[in-house]
Amino acid sequence: MASITDPKMSDRFASAMEEIHNKHLKMYLDITDTTAELSQSHRQFVKTTLDACLKKCKDDEKLFEKIQEFKKDLEQKNKVLKEKQHVISEVMSEVQQKEMQKNNIILNIEKLKEEQTKRKELIKSQNEANKNRLRNLQKARLMFQDHLGLEIRAVMDKTQVVKSKKLQFVFRNISPSDQNDAYVITMGIKEDGSYQIVSSDPVLDCLPVLESRLQETNNLPAFLANVRKEFISKARC
Repeated sequence: MASITDPKMSDRFASAMEEIHNKHLKMYLDITDTTAELSQSHRQFVKTTLDACLKKCKDDEKLFEKIQEFKKDLEQKNKVLKEKQHVISEVMSEVQQKEMQKNNIILNIEKLKEEQTKRKELIKSQNEANKNRLRNLQKARLMFQDHLGLEIRAVMDKTQVVKSKKLQFVFRNISPSDQNDAYVITMGIKEDGSYQIVSSDPVLDCLPVLESRLQETNNLPAFLANVRKEFISKARC
């Protein structure tokens, strides 16, 4: 074992201590460098993470704003849709009313057509009846005018709101005292084509009975013959 008094021993100890110190110093420097690198890397990671978080926050804010805009736009579109649905409902209701009105108009047109057909048939029937009455009048005129001095006059009644044409049958050769003395009966035709006795001069009490018989038989010559008989009977009283 070397003696501590050996002068070289002190140098070796100092050299060994310096070597240990240098190793420790190198280790410390390595740790310091590593710590610095880690610290720098950590700061860079934190900065990168912070930037990413800030960007994410900004993106989220923009996304939230877009969501709010979409919600407002959706609410507005729903409002417009409801208004359009209301308008469509009103239009459909109006269309249904128009359809009902159209159906009513079609029914009314059909009724009018039926009524028109009935009127045409009635007019045709009345025309036929009037033709028959005209033939009867012509027969009566020939019989009474040529043989018994009957005069037939057309009279326009201006006292009514609607002017109507009537016929006057003027009988002569009735009164024994005056053959030219006139006995008059005035007649018209109703809307249904039947005869109507308006008046007689002089007045015949039995005229309603004769008129009723005329309505039943539609025999004008027989009616005029009976009227003439009544006038003769009244003239001789």
